Amino acid sequence: MVEVAEKQATHQVVIIGGGFGGLYAAKALGRAPVQVTLIDKRNFHLFQPLLYQVATGTLSPADISSPLRAIFSENKNTQVLMDEVLDLDSQQKQVMLRNQVLAYDTLIVATGVSHHYFGNDHWKTTAPGLKTVEDALEMRRRIFMAFEAAEKETDLEKRRAWLTFVIVGGGPTGVELAGAIAELAFNTLKQDFRNIDTSETQILLLEGLDRILPPYPPELSQKAERSLTQLGVTVQTKTMVTDIDNDVVTFQQAGQVQQIPSRTILWAAGVKASHMGQVLAERAGATLDRAGRVIVEPDLSLPTQPDIFVIGDLSHFAHQGGKPLPGVAPVAMQEGEYVAKLVCARLQGKTPPPFTYSDIGSLAVIGQNSAVVDLGFVKFSGPLAWLVWVFAHIYYLIEFDNKLIVLLQWGWNYFTRKRGARLITGEASLVHVEVDENGEYYAPVGKKSPVEV
Repeated sequence: MVEVAEKQATHQVVIIGGGFGGLYAAKALGRAPVQVTLIDKRNFHLFQPLLYQVATGTLSPADISSPLRAIFSENKNTQVLMDEVLDLDSQQKQVMLRNQVLAYDTLIVATGVSHHYFGNDHWKTTAPGLKTVEDALEMRRRIFMAFEAAEKETDLEKRRAWLTFVIVGGGPTGVELAGAIAELAFNTLKQDFRNIDTSETQILLLEGLDRILPPYPPELSQKAERSLTQLGVTVQTKTMVTDIDNDVVTFQQAGQVQQIPSRTILWAAGVKASHMGQVLAERAGATLDRAGRVIVEPDLSLPTQPDIFVIGDLSHFAHQGGKPLPGVAPVAMQEGEYVAKLVCARLQGKTPPPFTYSDIGSLAVIGQNSAVVDLGFVKFSGPLAWLVWVFAHIYYLIEFDNKLIVLLQWGWNYFTRKRGARLITGEASLVHVEVDENGEYYAPVGKKSPVEV
Protein backbone atom coordinates (compact mmCIF):
# COMPACT_ATOMS: atom_id res chain seq x y z
CA MET A 1 0.00 0.00 0.00
CA VAL A 2 1.34 3.42 -0.94
CA GLU A 3 1.56 5.78 2.01
CA VAL A 4 0.85 9.45 1.45
CA ALA A 5 3.00 11.72 3.60
CA GLU A 6 1.19 14.71 5.08
CA LYS A 7 2.30 18.11 3.92
CA GLN A 8 3.88 20.04 6.78
CA ALA A 9 3.67 23.77 7.48
CA THR A 10 7.40 24.22 6.80
CA HIS A 11 8.29 24.80 3.15
CA GLN A 12 8.99 21.37 1.66
CA VAL A 13 11.86 21.07 -0.81
CA VAL A 14 12.14 17.69 -2.54
CA ILE A 15 15.37 17.02 -4.45
CA ILE A 16 15.55 14.06 -6.83
CA GLY A 17 19.12 12.93 -7.43
CA GLY A 18 22.23 12.93 -5.25
CA GLY A 19 24.72 13.88 -7.95
CA PHE A 20 26.55 17.19 -8.05
CA GLY A 21 23.45 19.30 -8.70
CA GLY A 22 21.23 17.74 -6.06
CA LEU A 23 24.06 17.50 -3.53
CA TYR A 24 25.05 21.17 -3.80
CA ALA A 25 21.42 22.30 -3.67
CA ALA A 26 20.82 20.29 -0.50
CA LYS A 27 24.05 21.50 1.11
CA ALA A 28 23.18 25.13 0.35
CA LEU A 29 19.77 24.63 1.98
CA GLY A 30 21.28 23.08 5.10
CA ARG A 31 20.62 26.14 7.27
CA ALA A 32 17.57 27.48 5.43
CA PRO A 33 14.09 27.60 7.05
CA VAL A 34 12.88 24.70 4.91
CA GLN A 35 12.51 20.93 5.16
CA VAL A 36 14.68 19.13 2.59
CA THR A 37 14.12 15.59 1.33
CA LEU A 38 16.88 14.21 -0.91
CA ILE A 39 15.93 11.10 -2.88
CA ASP A 40 18.41 8.88 -4.67
CA LYS A 41 18.45 5.25 -5.81
CA ARG A 42 21.88 4.94 -4.21
CA ASN A 43 22.94 5.71 -0.65
CA PHE A 44 26.07 7.51 -1.80
CA HIS A 45 27.27 10.43 -3.89
CA LEU A 46 29.61 9.35 -6.68
CA PHE A 47 32.42 11.57 -7.93
CA GLN A 48 31.91 10.66 -11.58
CA PRO A 49 34.92 12.53 -13.06
CA LEU A 50 37.21 9.90 -11.52
CA LEU A 51 35.19 6.83 -12.51
CA TYR A 52 37.67 6.07 -15.28
CA GLN A 53 40.35 5.59 -12.61
CA VAL A 54 38.21 2.90 -10.99
CA ALA A 55 37.78 1.31 -14.43
CA THR A 56 41.55 1.20 -14.93
CA GLY A 57 42.58 0.05 -11.46
CA THR A 58 44.00 3.25 -9.99
CA LEU A 59 41.29 3.86 -7.39
CA SER A 60 38.64 1.80 -5.65
CA PRO A 61 34.93 2.75 -5.71
CA ALA A 62 34.96 3.80 -2.04
CA ASP A 63 37.74 6.30 -2.77
CA ILE A 64 35.41 8.40 -4.90
CA SER A 65 32.11 7.77 -3.09
CA SER A 66 30.61 9.45 -0.02
CA PRO A 67 27.58 8.16 1.93
CA LEU A 68 24.77 10.68 1.57
CA ARG A 69 23.61 10.23 5.15
CA ALA A 70 27.10 11.00 6.43
CA ILE A 71 27.28 14.16 4.31
CA PHE A 72 24.03 15.48 5.75
CA SER A 73 24.23 14.03 9.26
CA GLU A 74 24.59 17.49 10.80
CA ASN A 75 21.86 19.09 8.67
CA LYS A 76 18.83 18.61 10.91
CA ASN A 77 16.46 19.91 8.25
CA THR A 78 17.56 17.31 5.69
CA GLN A 79 16.19 13.80 5.25
CA VAL A 80 17.80 11.30 2.87
CA LEU A 81 15.65 8.62 1.27
CA MET A 82 17.09 5.72 -0.68
CA ASP A 83 14.25 5.28 -3.14
CA GLU A 84 13.20 5.85 -6.73
CA VAL A 85 10.75 8.39 -8.12
CA LEU A 86 8.31 6.66 -10.45
CA ASP A 87 5.87 9.43 -11.27
CA LEU A 88 4.85 13.02 -10.63
CA ASP A 89 1.60 14.91 -10.07
CA SER A 90 2.42 18.54 -10.74
CA GLN A 91 -1.14 19.69 -10.01
CA GLN A 92 -1.22 18.16 -6.53
CA LYS A 93 2.51 18.83 -6.08
CA GLN A 94 3.37 15.24 -5.26
CA VAL A 95 6.06 12.78 -6.29
CA MET A 96 5.33 9.06 -6.30
CA LEU A 97 8.00 6.79 -4.88
CA ARG A 98 7.88 3.02 -4.76
CA ASN A 99 6.10 2.85 -1.41
CA GLN A 100 4.98 6.36 -0.60
CA VAL A 101 3.91 9.70 -2.00
CA LEU A 102 5.72 12.89 -1.00
CA ALA A 103 4.26 16.38 -1.15
CA TYR A 104 6.47 19.30 -2.16
CA ASP A 105 6.38 23.06 -2.36
CA THR A 106 9.55 23.19 -4.44
CA LEU A 107 10.80 20.31 -6.58
CA ILE A 108 14.40 20.14 -7.81
CA VAL A 109 15.12 17.46 -10.41
CA ALA A 110 18.77 16.51 -10.88
CA THR A 111 18.72 12.96 -12.21
CA GLY A 112 21.39 13.38 -14.88
CA VAL A 113 21.91 11.35 -18.03
CA SER A 114 22.76 7.82 -19.12
CA HIS A 115 24.50 6.21 -22.10
CA HIS A 116 23.23 6.90 -25.59
CA TYR A 117 23.85 4.35 -28.34
CA PHE A 118 21.97 6.32 -31.02
CA GLY A 119 19.41 3.61 -31.68
CA ASN A 120 21.84 0.71 -31.24
CA ASP A 121 20.99 -0.34 -27.70
CA HIS A 122 21.97 -3.92 -28.53
CA TRP A 123 25.60 -2.72 -28.38
CA LYS A 124 25.29 -2.22 -24.60
CA THR A 125 26.42 -5.70 -23.65
CA THR A 126 29.42 -5.56 -26.00
CA ALA A 127 30.47 -1.95 -25.45
CA PRO A 128 29.68 -0.80 -21.89
CA GLY A 129 29.60 2.89 -21.00
CA LEU A 130 30.84 4.62 -17.87
CA LYS A 131 28.29 6.31 -15.60
CA THR A 132 27.97 4.17 -12.47
CA VAL A 133 30.17 2.19 -10.08
CA GLU A 134 28.87 -1.00 -11.69
CA ASP A 135 29.90 0.32 -15.12
CA ALA A 136 33.40 1.06 -13.84
CA LEU A 137 33.78 -2.37 -12.24
CA GLU A 138 32.56 -4.05 -15.43
CA MET A 139 35.08 -2.07 -17.48
CA ARG A 140 37.83 -2.95 -15.02
CA ARG A 141 36.89 -6.61 -15.24
CA ARG A 142 36.98 -6.57 -19.04
CA ILE A 143 40.24 -4.63 -19.28
CA PHE A 144 42.22 -6.86 -16.92
CA MET A 145 40.57 -10.08 -18.12
CA ALA A 146 41.74 -9.19 -21.62
CA PHE A 147 45.37 -9.35 -20.53
CA GLU A 148 44.74 -12.56 -18.56
CA ALA A 149 43.07 -14.20 -21.58
CA ALA A 150 45.86 -13.05 -23.89
CA GLU A 151 48.43 -14.63 -21.56
CA LYS A 152 46.78 -18.05 -22.09
CA GLU A 153 45.96 -17.66 -25.79
CA THR A 154 48.26 -19.48 -28.22
CA ASP A 155 46.56 -18.39 -31.44
CA LEU A 156 48.23 -15.15 -32.55
CA GLU A 157 45.13 -13.65 -34.19
CA LYS A 158 42.99 -14.31 -31.12
CA ARG A 159 45.71 -12.95 -28.88
CA ARG A 160 45.85 -9.79 -30.97
CA ALA A 161 42.09 -9.35 -30.55
CA TRP A 162 42.47 -9.66 -26.77
CA LEU A 163 45.21 -7.03 -26.81
CA THR A 164 43.19 -4.62 -28.95
CA PHE A 165 41.18 -2.01 -27.06
CA VAL A 166 38.70 0.19 -28.92
CA ILE A 167 37.27 3.29 -27.25
CA VAL A 168 34.36 4.87 -29.10
CA GLY A 169 34.12 8.60 -28.46
CA GLY A 170 36.87 11.20 -28.20
CA GLY A 171 35.42 13.41 -25.48
CA PRO A 172 37.04 13.77 -22.03
CA THR A 173 35.95 10.30 -20.88
CA GLY A 174 37.27 8.58 -24.00
CA VAL A 175 40.55 10.50 -23.88
CA GLU A 176 41.08 9.71 -20.20
CA LEU A 177 40.26 6.03 -20.68
CA ALA A 178 42.60 5.73 -23.66
CA GLY A 179 45.47 7.38 -21.79
CA ALA A 180 44.95 5.26 -18.68
CA ILE A 181 44.84 1.98 -20.63
CA ALA A 182 48.00 3.00 -22.48
CA GLU A 183 49.82 3.59 -19.21
CA LEU A 184 48.61 0.20 -17.99
CA ALA A 185 49.80 -1.66 -21.06
CA PHE A 186 53.09 0.11 -21.66
CA ASN A 187 54.19 0.78 -18.07
CA THR A 188 52.29 -0.82 -15.18
CA LEU A 189 51.84 -4.32 -16.60
CA LYS A 190 54.94 -4.68 -18.76
CA GLN A 191 56.79 -6.90 -16.23
CA ASP A 192 53.77 -8.85 -14.98
CA PHE A 193 53.23 -11.41 -17.74
CA ARG A 194 55.44 -14.17 -19.15
CA ASN A 195 53.79 -15.25 -22.39
CA ILE A 196 52.76 -11.87 -23.79
CA ASP A 197 54.46 -8.56 -24.37
CA THR A 198 51.96 -5.95 -23.23
CA SER A 199 53.75 -3.33 -25.34
CA GLU A 200 52.10 -5.05 -28.33
CA THR A 201 48.75 -3.74 -27.10
CA GLN A 202 46.82 -1.69 -29.64
CA ILE A 203 44.57 1.11 -28.34
CA LEU A 204 42.25 2.85 -30.80
CA LEU A 205 40.34 6.00 -29.97
CA LEU A 206 37.57 6.62 -32.52
CA GLU A 207 35.92 10.04 -32.84
CA GLY A 208 33.24 11.01 -35.34
CA LEU A 209 34.17 14.70 -35.53
CA ASP A 210 37.35 16.18 -36.98
CA ARG A 211 39.18 16.35 -33.62
CA ILE A 212 39.10 14.86 -30.14
CA LEU A 213 37.87 16.94 -27.19
CA PRO A 214 35.45 18.89 -29.42
CA PRO A 215 34.35 21.34 -26.66
CA TYR A 216 37.96 22.46 -26.14
CA PRO A 217 39.89 25.00 -28.24
CA PRO A 218 41.44 23.39 -31.36
CA GLU A 219 45.01 23.96 -30.14
CA LEU A 220 44.34 21.96 -26.95
CA SER A 221 42.71 19.19 -28.96
CA GLN A 222 45.85 18.97 -31.08
CA LYS A 223 48.08 18.86 -28.01
CA ALA A 224 45.91 16.15 -26.47
CA GLU A 225 46.13 14.07 -29.66
CA ARG A 226 49.92 14.42 -29.74
CA SER A 227 50.16 13.36 -26.10
CA LEU A 228 47.96 10.32 -26.72
CA THR A 229 50.04 9.37 -29.74
CA GLN A 230 53.21 9.59 -27.66
CA LEU A 231 51.59 7.26 -25.11
CA GLY A 232 50.92 4.72 -27.87
CA VAL A 233 47.24 5.43 -28.62
CA THR A 234 46.05 5.46 -32.23
CA VAL A 235 43.65 8.37 -32.65
CA GLN A 236 41.26 8.20 -35.59
CA THR A 237 38.97 11.18 -36.18
CA LYS A 238 36.18 11.59 -38.74
CA THR A 239 35.43 7.96 -37.98
CA MET A 240 31.87 6.67 -37.61
CA VAL A 241 31.17 3.32 -35.98
CA THR A 242 28.50 1.55 -38.00
CA ASP A 243 28.36 -1.84 -36.30
CA ILE A 244 29.63 -3.81 -33.31
CA ASP A 245 29.09 -7.53 -33.65
CA ASN A 246 30.91 -10.74 -32.76
CA ASP A 247 33.82 -8.82 -31.23
CA VAL A 248 34.38 -6.89 -34.44
CA VAL A 249 34.06 -3.12 -34.72
CA THR A 250 32.99 -1.87 -38.15
CA PHE A 251 33.61 1.79 -38.88
CA GLN A 252 33.61 4.15 -41.82
CA GLN A 253 36.48 6.54 -42.46
CA ALA A 254 37.09 8.67 -45.58
CA GLY A 255 34.36 6.78 -47.41
CA GLN A 256 35.93 3.39 -46.72
CA VAL A 257 34.54 0.69 -44.46
CA GLN A 258 37.04 -0.96 -42.14
CA GLN A 259 36.82 -3.66 -39.51
CA ILE A 260 38.98 -4.45 -36.51
CA PRO A 261 38.64 -7.46 -34.19
CA SER A 262 38.61 -6.46 -30.53
CA ARG A 263 37.54 -8.29 -27.38
CA THR A 264 37.38 -5.06 -25.34
CA ILE A 265 35.18 -2.27 -26.70
CA LEU A 266 34.35 0.69 -24.46
CA TRP A 267 31.66 3.28 -25.12
CA ALA A 268 32.19 7.00 -24.48
CA ALA A 269 30.33 8.49 -27.41
CA GLY A 270 27.09 10.00 -26.18
CA VAL A 271 24.52 10.49 -23.46
CA LYS A 272 20.75 10.70 -23.21
CA ALA A 273 18.53 12.16 -20.50
CA SER A 274 17.20 10.08 -17.63
CA HIS A 275 13.58 8.94 -17.66
CA MET A 276 12.60 11.89 -15.46
CA GLY A 277 12.84 14.11 -18.51
CA GLN A 278 9.97 12.21 -20.13
CA VAL A 279 8.02 12.23 -16.85
CA LEU A 280 8.35 16.02 -16.67
CA ALA A 281 7.24 16.33 -20.30
CA GLU A 282 4.14 14.21 -19.73
CA ARG A 283 3.18 15.43 -16.26
CA ALA A 284 4.42 19.02 -16.15
CA GLY A 285 4.40 20.18 -19.77
CA ALA A 286 8.18 20.36 -20.09
CA THR A 287 9.77 20.74 -23.53
CA LEU A 288 12.63 18.37 -24.35
CA ASP A 289 15.52 18.69 -26.76
CA ARG A 290 16.69 15.90 -29.08
CA ALA A 291 18.70 14.25 -26.30
CA GLY A 292 15.69 14.31 -23.96
CA ARG A 293 17.04 17.13 -21.78
CA VAL A 294 14.55 19.57 -20.29
CA ILE A 295 14.56 23.11 -21.74
CA VAL A 296 14.43 25.49 -18.77
CA GLU A 297 13.79 29.16 -18.11
CA PRO A 298 16.58 31.62 -17.19
CA ASP A 299 15.98 30.76 -13.51
CA LEU A 300 16.18 26.99 -14.28
CA SER A 301 12.45 26.48 -13.72
CA LEU A 302 9.88 25.02 -16.09
CA PRO A 303 7.89 27.59 -18.10
CA THR A 304 4.56 26.17 -16.91
CA GLN A 305 5.70 25.14 -13.41
CA PRO A 306 7.69 27.87 -11.62
CA ASP A 307 8.09 25.62 -8.55
CA ILE A 308 9.83 22.83 -10.49
CA PHE A 309 13.52 23.28 -11.27
CA VAL A 310 15.73 21.10 -13.46
CA ILE A 311 19.49 21.28 -12.94
CA GLY A 312 22.66 19.46 -13.91
CA ASP A 313 23.03 17.26 -16.98
CA LEU A 314 19.25 16.88 -17.36
CA SER A 315 18.87 20.63 -17.86
CA HIS A 316 19.06 22.38 -21.25
CA PHE A 317 20.04 25.94 -20.33
CA ALA A 318 20.70 28.02 -23.45
CA HIS A 319 20.23 31.54 -22.09
CA GLN A 320 23.92 32.32 -21.94
CA GLY A 321 25.72 32.46 -25.26
CA GLY A 322 22.95 30.72 -27.20
CA LYS A 323 24.34 27.22 -26.68
CA PRO A 324 23.36 24.77 -23.92
CA LEU A 325 25.74 24.69 -20.98
CA PRO A 326 28.02 21.63 -21.01
CA GLY A 327 27.20 18.60 -18.91
CA VAL A 328 30.07 19.01 -16.46
CA ALA A 329 30.24 19.01 -12.68
CA PRO A 330 30.87 22.78 -12.17
CA VAL A 331 27.68 23.63 -14.07
CA ALA A 332 25.61 21.30 -11.88
CA MET A 333 27.24 22.63 -8.69
CA GLN A 334 26.55 26.24 -9.54
CA GLU A 335 23.00 25.49 -10.65
CA GLY A 336 22.30 23.65 -7.41
CA GLU A 337 23.58 26.52 -5.29
CA TYR A 338 21.64 29.06 -7.38
CA VAL A 339 18.30 27.25 -6.99
CA ALA A 340 18.88 26.97 -3.23
CA LYS A 341 19.42 30.73 -3.02
CA LEU A 342 16.39 31.34 -5.22
CA VAL A 343 14.17 29.26 -2.93
CA CYS A 344 15.33 31.24 0.10
CA ALA A 345 14.84 34.54 -1.75
CA ARG A 346 11.30 33.60 -2.74
CA LEU A 347 10.43 32.83 0.88
CA GLN A 348 11.45 36.40 1.66
CA GLY A 349 9.36 37.78 -1.17
CA LYS A 350 12.36 38.59 -3.35
CA THR A 351 13.09 37.77 -6.97
CA PRO A 352 16.78 37.08 -7.67
CA PRO A 353 18.37 37.70 -11.08
CA PRO A 354 18.53 34.86 -13.65
CA PHE A 355 21.16 32.15 -13.34
CA THR A 356 24.58 32.97 -14.79
CA TYR A 357 27.26 30.33 -15.10
CA SER A 358 30.77 31.37 -14.13
CA ASP A 359 33.04 29.30 -16.34
CA ILE A 360 36.02 28.29 -14.23
CA GLY A 361 37.62 26.38 -17.08
CA SER A 362 37.89 22.90 -18.52
CA LEU A 363 40.41 20.17 -17.71
CA ALA A 364 41.17 16.79 -19.22
CA VAL A 365 43.97 14.43 -18.26
CA ILE A 366 45.76 12.33 -20.87
CA GLY A 367 48.23 10.50 -18.67
CA GLN A 368 50.81 10.99 -15.97
CA ASN A 369 52.33 14.48 -16.28
CA SER A 370 50.07 15.18 -19.25
CA ALA A 371 46.81 17.13 -19.31
CA VAL A 372 45.15 20.06 -21.06
CA VAL A 373 43.63 23.04 -19.26
CA ASP A 374 41.45 25.83 -20.63
CA LEU A 375 40.87 28.58 -18.07
CA GLY A 376 39.51 31.02 -20.62
CA PHE A 377 42.15 33.68 -20.13
CA VAL A 378 44.94 31.13 -20.51
CA LYS A 379 45.30 27.71 -22.14
CA PHE A 380 48.15 25.31 -21.44
CA SER A 381 49.14 21.67 -21.34
CA GLY A 382 51.83 19.38 -19.97
CA PRO A 383 53.03 18.77 -16.38
CA LEU A 384 51.68 22.07 -15.01
CA ALA A 385 48.25 21.32 -16.49
CA TRP A 386 48.42 17.86 -14.91
CA LEU A 387 49.12 19.39 -11.47
CA VAL A 388 46.19 21.78 -11.88
CA TRP A 389 43.98 18.82 -12.81
CA VAL A 390 45.17 16.83 -9.76
CA PHE A 391 44.54 19.55 -7.19
CA ALA A 392 41.23 20.62 -8.78
CA HIS A 393 39.88 17.10 -8.44
CA ILE A 394 41.20 16.73 -4.89
CA TYR A 395 39.51 20.02 -3.99
CA TYR A 396 36.10 18.97 -5.30
CA LEU A 397 36.04 15.56 -3.63
CA ILE A 398 33.32 15.75 -0.98
CA GLU A 399 34.80 14.33 2.22
CA PHE A 400 38.21 14.86 3.80
CA ASP A 401 39.03 11.15 4.01
CA ASN A 402 38.39 10.81 0.26
CA LYS A 403 40.70 13.75 -0.43
CA LEU A 404 43.45 12.23 1.73
CA ILE A 405 43.13 8.69 0.39
CA VAL A 406 43.09 9.77 -3.25
CA LEU A 407 46.02 12.14 -2.76
CA LEU A 408 48.10 9.40 -1.09
CA GLN A 409 47.10 6.85 -3.73
CA TRP A 410 48.04 9.18 -6.56
CA GLY A 411 51.35 9.99 -4.88
CA TRP A 412 52.17 6.30 -4.52
CA ASN A 413 51.17 5.57 -8.12
CA TYR A 414 53.23 8.50 -9.36
CA PHE A 415 56.48 7.13 -7.97
CA THR A 416 55.86 3.39 -8.33
CA ARG A 417 53.52 3.27 -11.37
CA LYS A 418 51.68 0.49 -9.56
CA ARG A 419 47.91 0.32 -9.35
CA GLY A 420 46.63 -1.36 -6.24
CA ALA A 421 43.01 -1.73 -7.38
CA ARG A 422 43.70 -4.14 -10.25
CA LEU A 423 41.08 -6.60 -9.04
CA ILE A 424 38.99 -8.77 -11.33
CA THR A 425 35.64 -9.16 -9.62
CA GLY A 426 32.10 -10.15 -10.52
CA GLU A 427 31.44 -12.70 -13.22
CA ALA A 428 35.14 -13.02 -13.98
CA SER A 429 35.64 -15.01 -10.76
CA LEU A 430 33.83 -17.89 -12.51
CA VAL A 431 35.33 -19.48 -15.61
CA HIS A 432 33.00 -20.83 -18.26
CA VAL A 433 34.97 -23.35 -20.30
CA GLU A 434 34.09 -23.96 -23.95
CA VAL A 435 35.70 -25.87 -26.80
CA ASP A 436 36.47 -24.12 -30.08
CA GLU A 437 36.35 -25.59 -33.59
CA ASN A 438 39.87 -26.96 -33.18
CA GLY A 439 39.03 -28.83 -30.02
CA GLU A 440 40.92 -26.37 -27.81
CA TYR A 441 39.57 -25.19 -24.47
CA TYR A 442 39.04 -21.48 -23.88
CA ALA A 443 37.24 -19.22 -21.41
CA PRO A 444 35.10 -16.46 -22.94
CA VAL A 445 34.71 -13.37 -20.78
CA GLY A 446 31.35 -12.63 -19.21
CA LYS A 447 29.88 -16.15 -18.98
CA LYS A 448 29.08 -17.90 -15.74
CA SER A 449 29.94 -21.42 -14.74
CA PRO A 450 29.84 -23.48 -11.56
CA VAL A 451 33.57 -24.00 -11.96
CA GLU A 452 35.19 -21.64 -9.43
CA VAL A 453 38.76 -20.46 -9.85
